[in-house]
Amino acid sequence: MKPILVSGMQPTGRLHIGNYLGALKNFVELQNSGKYQCYFFLADLHALTEGPEPKTLAANILNLAADYLAAGLDPKKSVIYQQSQISAHSELAWVLNTVTPMGELERMTQYKDKAARQAANVNAGLFTYPVLMAADIVLYNAKFIPVGEDQLQHLELARTVARRFNARFGETFVEPKGLLTQTPRVMSLKDPHKKMSKSDPDSCLFIDDSPEDIRKKLARAVTDSDGAILYDPKGKPGLSNLLEIYGAFTDKDPHAVAIEFEGRQYSDLKGALAELISAHFAKFRAAKAKLLAKPAAIRKILATGSKKAGAVATKKMAEVKKKVGY
Repeated sequence: MKPILVSGMQPTGRLHIGNYLGALKNFVELQNSGKYQCYFFLADLHALTEGPEPKTLAANILNLAADYLAAGLDPKKSVIYQQSQISAHSELAWVLNTVTPMGELERMTQYKDKAARQAANVNAGLFTYPVLMAADIVLYNAKFIPVGEDQLQHLELARTVARRFNARFGETFVEPKGLLTQTPRVMSLKDPHKKMSKSDPDSCLFIDDSPEDIRKKLARAVTDSDGAILYDPKGKPGLSNLLEIYGAFTDKDPHAVAIEFEGRQYSDLKGALAELISAHFAKFRAAKAKLLAKPAAIRKILATGSKKAGAVATKKMAEVKKKVGY
């Protein structure tokens, strides 16, 4: 029996290259490694914490599912499912809330960051988000969770909650282990001191952007007036960001990329990077367009995957109910 691996992404809008390099690309590689029994979900319950309009959320769910499939996630190799279609996620989150101290949630740095970004909508779901995340994981006896360094705090909370539940009610949950992934820090094209964000479309490269849009955005990307191509994150953050992106798509060190373009114009680097990214996602764009032309087929894949995942989750939830005395 292969060890179970679980991960997911929120349907909160179009994915940019930071989302791809940091998560989706890794999902496909983990699936194709053949080492794990993979469960990949659309975290639409989590997405509600941002207060999306219903029609927008519905469209985002379909769009993210298309991204998964077009990028190479295969329902024959992985279980691809929709979080909200499995009631056990919400049921278990409530149970785990009752064994999670407020103080532990108050220490979550991502809660503080998100609360600052959406000050007008600091809801209770945003606060208890890590508990639902713990439920997402332990429902499936997941042994491995692919995470970047910024998610380690949430994973540690999931391990703590599982341990605390097991100590009180008897051995029930597997304590998940982090599968630390190298997550490139992709910065905004407008402000290289900030991470690339969906909230500023002109400052980020979406993975389904047209070649023309990619070219235009990169042409406007902030660099400097020095003119020398060299990797210097502190002194030349804008240029260094472009070199890092180029390196991420070619598996090259940004210093090596800088040497490759030494003596050339910034426009040469920007043009080459536009060509590189456009070519990288050419098959993806074509596949996604075909998928979105048949939304019923996408929904069928999600329904089938949700049924498979739901059977596992329901069995685990039945065990939990018996343990707590329902």
